[in-house]
Amino acid sequence: MSSTADFIPPMINGVSASKVYLQPSSASTVYAYLCQQFPHISAAEWLSRFQDGLVYDAHGQRLNTDSPFQAHTHCFYYRFLAHEVTVPFQHQILFENEDLLVVDKPHFLTMSPTGQYVQQTLLVRLKQQTGNEQLTPIHRLDRETAGVVLFSKQPASRGLYQQMFAERQVRKTYHAIAPFRADLSFPCTTRYRMEKGQPFYTMQVVDGVPNSETDIELLAHNGHLAKYLLKPVTGKQHQLRVHLNQLGIAILNDPFYPQVQHKTEDDFSAPLQLLAKDICFQDPISKAAMAFSSQFDLTL
Repeated sequence: MSSTADFIPPMINGVSASKVYLQPSSASTVYAYLCQQFPHISAAEWLSRFQDGLVYDAHGQRLNTDSPFQAHTHCFYYRFLAHEVTVPFQHQILFENEDLLVVDKPHFLTMSPTGQYVQQTLLVRLKQQTGNEQLTPIHRLDRETAGVVLFSKQPASRGLYQQMFAERQVRKTYHAIAPFRADLSFPCTTRYRMEKGQPFYTMQVVDGVPNSETDIELLAHNGHLAKYLLKPVTGKQHQLRVHLNQLGIAILNDPFYPQVQHKTEDDFSAPLQLLAKDICFQDPISKAAMAFSSQFDLTL
Protein backbone atom coordinates (compact mmCIF):
# COMPACT_ATOMS: atom_id res chain seq x y z
CA MET A 1 0.00 0.00 0.00
CA SER A 2 1.48 3.35 -1.02
CA SER A 3 2.45 5.85 1.61
CA THR A 4 0.60 9.14 1.34
CA ALA A 5 0.04 12.05 3.70
CA ASP A 6 -3.70 12.10 3.01
CA PHE A 7 -4.34 8.38 3.25
CA ILE A 8 -8.03 7.48 3.17
CA PRO A 9 -8.50 3.88 4.33
CA PRO A 10 -10.63 1.81 1.97
CA MET A 11 -13.82 0.07 3.00
CA ILE A 12 -13.35 -3.69 3.54
CA ASN A 13 -16.43 -5.91 3.13
CA GLY A 14 -18.69 -2.98 3.95
CA VAL A 15 -16.73 -2.05 7.10
CA SER A 16 -15.18 1.41 7.35
CA ALA A 17 -11.99 2.01 9.30
CA SER A 18 -12.12 3.65 12.73
CA LYS A 19 -9.74 6.57 13.28
CA VAL A 20 -7.90 7.04 16.61
CA TYR A 21 -5.99 10.19 17.55
CA LEU A 22 -2.87 9.30 19.55
CA GLN A 23 -2.73 11.44 22.69
CA PRO A 24 0.55 11.85 24.63
CA SER A 25 1.20 8.63 26.56
CA SER A 26 3.88 6.58 28.29
CA ALA A 27 3.17 3.71 25.86
CA SER A 28 6.18 2.69 23.76
CA THR A 29 4.17 1.02 20.96
CA VAL A 30 0.87 1.72 19.20
CA TYR A 31 -0.28 -1.73 20.32
CA ALA A 32 0.34 -0.87 23.99
CA TYR A 33 -1.40 2.49 23.56
CA LEU A 34 -4.54 0.94 22.06
CA CYS A 35 -4.68 -1.67 24.85
CA GLN A 36 -4.46 1.15 27.42
CA GLN A 37 -7.01 3.42 25.73
CA PHE A 38 -9.61 0.72 25.10
CA PRO A 39 -9.52 -1.53 28.18
CA HIS A 40 -12.95 -2.97 27.30
CA ILE A 41 -11.30 -4.59 24.25
CA SER A 42 -9.03 -7.48 25.21
CA ALA A 43 -5.31 -7.42 24.42
CA ALA A 44 -5.87 -10.67 22.51
CA GLU A 45 -8.39 -8.91 20.27
CA TRP A 46 -5.91 -6.10 19.52
CA LEU A 47 -3.19 -8.68 18.88
CA SER A 48 -5.46 -10.42 16.38
CA ARG A 49 -6.15 -7.14 14.56
CA PHE A 50 -2.44 -6.39 14.22
CA GLN A 51 -1.69 -9.95 13.08
CA ASP A 52 -4.50 -9.79 10.52
CA GLY A 53 -3.09 -6.55 9.06
CA LEU A 54 -6.07 -4.45 10.15
CA VAL A 55 -4.18 -1.55 11.77
CA TYR A 56 -2.59 1.29 9.73
CA ASP A 57 -0.74 4.49 10.45
CA ALA A 58 -1.77 7.93 9.16
CA HIS A 59 0.11 7.31 5.90
CA GLY A 60 -1.44 3.94 5.13
CA GLN A 61 1.39 1.74 6.34
CA ARG A 62 0.40 -1.45 8.12
CA LEU A 63 1.45 -1.49 11.76
CA ASN A 64 2.65 -4.46 13.82
CA THR A 65 2.77 -4.96 17.57
CA ASP A 66 6.30 -3.49 17.69
CA SER A 67 5.49 -0.30 15.75
CA PRO A 68 6.70 2.63 17.89
CA PHE A 69 4.21 5.01 19.43
CA GLN A 70 4.23 8.61 18.22
CA ALA A 71 1.95 11.16 19.89
CA HIS A 72 -0.11 13.78 18.03
CA THR A 73 -0.71 11.60 15.00
CA HIS A 74 -3.41 9.02 14.35
CA CYS A 75 -3.97 5.47 13.27
CA PHE A 76 -6.77 3.48 11.67
CA TYR A 77 -8.11 0.05 12.52
CA TYR A 78 -10.82 -2.25 11.21
CA ARG A 79 -13.17 -4.19 13.43
CA PHE A 80 -14.27 -7.69 12.50
CA LEU A 81 -15.66 -10.36 14.79
CA ALA A 82 -14.32 -13.90 14.83
CA HIS A 83 -17.79 -15.31 15.51
CA GLU A 84 -20.95 -13.48 14.46
CA VAL A 85 -24.40 -15.05 14.28
CA THR A 86 -25.89 -14.75 10.78
CA VAL A 87 -29.26 -12.98 10.68
CA PRO A 88 -31.28 -15.02 8.15
CA PHE A 89 -33.53 -12.17 6.99
CA GLN A 90 -33.02 -9.75 4.12
CA HIS A 91 -33.56 -6.03 3.71
CA GLN A 92 -35.09 -4.46 0.62
CA ILE A 93 -34.27 -1.12 -1.00
CA LEU A 94 -37.58 0.68 -1.59
CA PHE A 95 -36.30 3.91 -3.18
CA GLU A 96 -33.07 5.62 -4.13
CA ASN A 97 -31.97 8.98 -5.56
CA GLU A 98 -28.76 11.02 -5.36
CA ASP A 99 -29.24 11.90 -1.70
CA LEU A 100 -31.51 9.31 -0.15
CA LEU A 101 -31.79 5.55 0.30
CA VAL A 102 -35.07 4.18 1.69
CA VAL A 103 -34.81 0.66 3.09
CA ASP A 104 -37.20 -1.94 4.49
CA LYS A 105 -35.40 -3.41 7.53
CA PRO A 106 -36.23 -6.93 8.71
CA HIS A 107 -36.62 -7.94 12.34
CA PHE A 108 -33.45 -8.90 14.29
CA LEU A 109 -31.07 -6.81 12.15
CA THR A 110 -29.17 -4.15 14.12
CA MET A 111 -28.85 -0.79 12.37
CA SER A 112 -25.11 -0.10 12.81
CA PRO A 113 -22.02 -1.93 14.14
CA THR A 114 -22.16 -2.29 17.90
CA GLY A 115 -21.16 -4.88 20.46
CA GLN A 116 -21.51 -8.34 18.97
CA TYR A 117 -22.66 -7.19 15.51
CA VAL A 118 -20.54 -5.82 12.65
CA GLN A 119 -21.16 -7.67 9.37
CA GLN A 120 -24.68 -8.59 10.47
CA THR A 121 -25.91 -4.98 10.56
CA LEU A 122 -28.05 -3.12 8.07
CA LEU A 123 -25.48 -0.35 7.53
CA VAL A 124 -22.62 -2.73 6.70
CA ARG A 125 -24.84 -4.84 4.45
CA LEU A 126 -25.89 -1.71 2.54
CA LYS A 127 -22.33 -0.39 2.24
CA GLN A 128 -21.31 -3.77 0.88
CA GLN A 129 -24.24 -3.83 -1.56
CA THR A 130 -23.91 -0.25 -2.82
CA GLY A 131 -20.15 0.38 -2.41
CA ASN A 132 -21.07 3.73 -0.84
CA GLU A 133 -18.96 4.36 2.28
CA GLN A 134 -20.81 7.66 2.92
CA LEU A 135 -24.07 5.92 3.84
CA THR A 136 -25.39 7.05 7.24
CA PRO A 137 -28.74 6.34 8.90
CA ILE A 138 -30.80 9.52 9.30
CA HIS A 139 -32.90 7.95 12.06
CA ARG A 140 -32.95 4.57 13.76
CA LEU A 141 -35.03 1.52 14.47
CA ASP A 142 -34.43 -0.94 17.31
CA ARG A 143 -32.85 -4.27 16.38
CA GLU A 144 -36.17 -5.94 17.21
CA THR A 145 -38.28 -3.58 15.05
CA ALA A 146 -38.85 -4.03 11.32
CA GLY A 147 -39.85 -1.46 8.71
CA VAL A 148 -38.99 1.67 6.78
CA VAL A 149 -35.79 3.57 7.57
CA LEU A 150 -33.95 6.37 5.72
CA PHE A 151 -30.24 6.60 4.93
CA SER A 152 -28.28 9.62 3.73
CA LYS A 153 -26.06 8.91 0.71
CA GLN A 154 -23.82 11.97 0.90
CA PRO A 155 -22.60 14.39 3.58
CA ALA A 156 -23.51 17.53 1.58
CA SER A 157 -27.26 17.04 2.01
CA ARG A 158 -27.28 15.00 5.22
CA GLY A 159 -28.00 17.92 7.51
CA LEU A 160 -31.16 18.87 5.62
CA TYR A 161 -32.68 15.44 6.23
CA GLN A 162 -31.52 15.32 9.85
CA GLN A 163 -33.11 18.73 10.40
CA MET A 164 -36.43 17.35 9.12
CA PHE A 165 -36.48 14.87 11.99
CA ALA A 166 -35.23 17.38 14.56
CA GLU A 167 -38.07 19.74 13.63
CA ARG A 168 -40.67 16.93 13.60
CA GLN A 169 -41.51 17.43 9.94
CA VAL A 170 -41.64 13.65 9.35
CA ARG A 171 -44.85 11.67 9.88
CA LYS A 172 -44.29 8.06 10.91
CA THR A 173 -46.89 5.39 11.55
CA TYR A 174 -46.29 2.00 13.12
CA HIS A 175 -48.31 -1.18 13.43
CA ALA A 176 -48.20 -3.34 16.55
CA ILE A 177 -49.80 -6.56 17.71
CA ALA A 178 -50.61 -6.56 21.43
CA PRO A 179 -53.30 -7.84 23.79
CA PHE A 180 -56.87 -6.57 23.32
CA ARG A 181 -58.49 -4.95 26.33
CA ALA A 182 -62.18 -4.10 26.13
CA ASP A 183 -61.80 -1.63 29.03
CA LEU A 184 -59.44 0.62 27.06
CA SER A 185 -60.91 3.29 24.80
CA PHE A 186 -59.38 4.19 21.43
CA PRO A 187 -58.31 6.38 19.76
CA CYS A 188 -56.27 7.86 22.60
CA THR A 189 -53.11 9.86 23.20
CA THR A 190 -50.55 8.74 25.76
CA ARG A 191 -48.13 11.15 27.41
CA TYR A 192 -45.47 9.98 29.86
CA ARG A 193 -42.15 11.09 31.26
CA MET A 194 -39.55 8.53 30.19
CA GLU A 195 -36.06 8.12 31.65
CA LYS A 196 -33.33 5.48 31.54
CA GLY A 197 -34.26 2.33 33.42
CA GLN A 198 -32.59 -0.76 34.84
CA PRO A 199 -30.99 -2.55 33.07
CA PHE A 200 -29.38 0.48 31.38
CA TYR A 201 -30.64 -0.45 27.91
CA THR A 202 -34.28 -0.18 28.95
CA MET A 203 -36.52 2.84 29.60
CA GLN A 204 -39.04 3.48 32.35
CA VAL A 205 -41.95 5.80 33.09
CA VAL A 206 -41.36 8.19 36.00
CA ASP A 207 -43.27 11.04 37.63
CA GLY A 208 -42.82 14.48 36.14
CA VAL A 209 -43.58 16.57 33.09
CA PRO A 210 -44.25 14.28 30.08
CA ASN A 211 -41.48 14.18 27.47
CA SER A 212 -43.03 11.56 25.17
CA GLU A 213 -46.33 11.44 23.28
CA THR A 214 -48.04 8.82 21.10
CA ASP A 215 -51.39 8.72 19.29
CA ILE A 216 -52.90 5.21 19.33
CA GLU A 217 -55.76 3.76 17.28
CA LEU A 218 -57.33 0.31 17.29
CA LEU A 219 -57.33 -1.21 13.79
CA ALA A 220 -58.76 -4.69 14.47
CA HIS A 221 -59.03 -7.34 17.16
CA ASN A 222 -60.07 -10.97 17.64
CA GLY A 223 -61.07 -10.67 21.27
CA HIS A 224 -57.64 -11.79 22.43
CA LEU A 225 -55.08 -9.85 20.39
CA ALA A 226 -55.41 -6.52 18.63
CA LYS A 227 -53.65 -4.65 15.84
CA TYR A 228 -52.86 -1.06 16.75
CA LEU A 229 -51.87 1.97 14.69
CA LEU A 230 -49.26 4.06 16.49
CA LYS A 231 -48.28 7.63 15.62
CA PRO A 232 -45.33 8.84 17.71
CA VAL A 233 -45.31 12.62 18.20
CA THR A 234 -41.91 12.46 19.91
CA GLY A 235 -39.06 10.02 19.34
CA LYS A 236 -37.81 8.66 22.65
CA GLN A 237 -35.91 5.37 22.76
CA HIS A 238 -38.35 2.42 23.04
CA GLN A 239 -41.20 4.94 23.20
CA LEU A 240 -43.91 2.83 21.57
CA ARG A 241 -42.92 -0.29 23.49
CA VAL A 242 -42.96 1.57 26.81
CA HIS A 243 -46.25 3.39 26.13
CA LEU A 244 -48.15 0.21 25.26
CA ASN A 245 -46.61 -1.59 28.22
CA GLN A 246 -47.75 1.27 30.46
CA LEU A 247 -51.30 0.70 29.21
CA GLY A 248 -51.01 -2.94 30.21
CA ILE A 249 -50.84 -4.16 26.62
CA ALA A 250 -47.15 -4.90 26.08
CA ILE A 251 -46.30 -5.60 22.42
CA LEU A 252 -46.29 -9.30 21.57
CA ASN A 253 -42.85 -10.96 21.89
CA ASP A 254 -41.21 -7.88 23.45
CA PRO A 255 -37.98 -9.17 25.09
CA PHE A 256 -37.66 -6.07 27.34
CA TYR A 257 -41.16 -5.09 28.49
CA PRO A 258 -42.70 -5.76 30.93
CA GLN A 259 -39.73 -7.95 31.92
CA VAL A 260 -36.31 -8.47 30.35
CA GLN A 261 -36.09 -11.95 28.89
CA HIS A 262 -32.64 -12.97 27.72
CA LYS A 263 -32.72 -14.92 24.47
CA THR A 264 -29.84 -16.58 22.67
CA GLU A 265 -28.49 -14.60 19.72
CA ASP A 266 -29.56 -17.27 17.25
CA ASP A 267 -33.17 -17.42 18.47
CA PHE A 268 -35.24 -15.89 15.66
CA SER A 269 -38.46 -17.70 16.57
CA ALA A 270 -40.51 -14.84 18.01
CA PRO A 271 -40.00 -11.42 16.37
CA LEU A 272 -41.28 -8.36 18.19
CA GLN A 273 -44.64 -7.49 16.66
CA LEU A 274 -43.75 -3.89 15.92
CA LEU A 275 -43.43 -2.53 12.38
CA ALA A 276 -42.47 0.93 11.10
CA LYS A 277 -45.15 0.83 8.40
CA ASP A 278 -45.23 4.27 6.77
CA ILE A 279 -43.12 7.40 6.57
CA CYS A 280 -44.13 10.68 4.90
CA PHE A 281 -42.31 14.00 4.48
CA GLN A 282 -41.63 16.84 2.08
CA ASP A 283 -38.21 16.35 0.55
CA PRO A 284 -36.07 19.30 1.71
CA ILE A 285 -34.26 19.46 -1.65
CA SER A 286 -36.87 18.73 -4.34
CA LYS A 287 -39.82 19.91 -2.17
CA ALA A 288 -41.75 16.90 -3.49
CA ALA A 289 -44.11 14.98 -1.19
CA MET A 290 -42.48 11.64 -0.31
CA ALA A 291 -44.30 8.62 1.11
CA PHE A 292 -42.99 5.08 1.63
CA SER A 293 -44.58 1.93 3.04
CA SER A 294 -43.03 -1.25 4.35
CA GLN A 295 -43.63 -4.43 2.36
CA PHE A 296 -43.75 -6.36 5.63
CA ASP A 297 -47.06 -6.80 7.43
CA LEU A 298 -48.27 -7.89 10.85
CA THR A 299 -51.33 -10.13 11.12
CA LEU A 300 -53.54 -11.21 13.98
